[in-house]
Amino acid sequence: MKDLLYLKDDHLKEFIEKLFISYRESFNDAKKTLDKHSLGIAHHKVIHIISINEGITISNLLKKLKITKQSLNRVVKELIKLEIIQFKKGEKDTRLKHVFLTKKGMKIFEEIFSAQKKRIYNALLNSTSNEVNNFNNVIKKIINEKV
Repeated sequence: MKDLLYLKDDHLKEFIEKLFISYRESFNDAKKTLDKHSLGIAHHKVIHIISINEGITISNLLKKLKITKQSLNRVVKELIKLEIIQFKKGEKDTRLKHVFLTKKGMKIFEEIFSAQKKRIYNALLNSTSNEVNNFNNVIKKIINEKV
């Protein structure tokens, strides 16, 4: 079998460092908006997941975030107090609470997304379609999503 140079420890360490730096930079783009609203990364993650999964239940939100109920509860209470999210009872099962962004929450999400979008858009724009597809496939494998 041919030697896969990109699987050597030094290359893997370098790749992990690049993942860390890309995470830091893309979330740093959102920091100005988060700071303006006294929000942190945990708030941002919840807002982002809710924006993509409108009406998500708390149970599913916990699964997506892979955090404890206690950790989520603190963030949710703060987001409710700031009028960024709201709950609505399920139409079919009133025991279920579904989480939605309020108008204020949607505005904050759009502001954050706009800041982050510039960096991602420029990186994708300056890549070939093959590079984008390969990158997307590798990311999916890292997060254990089916390709």
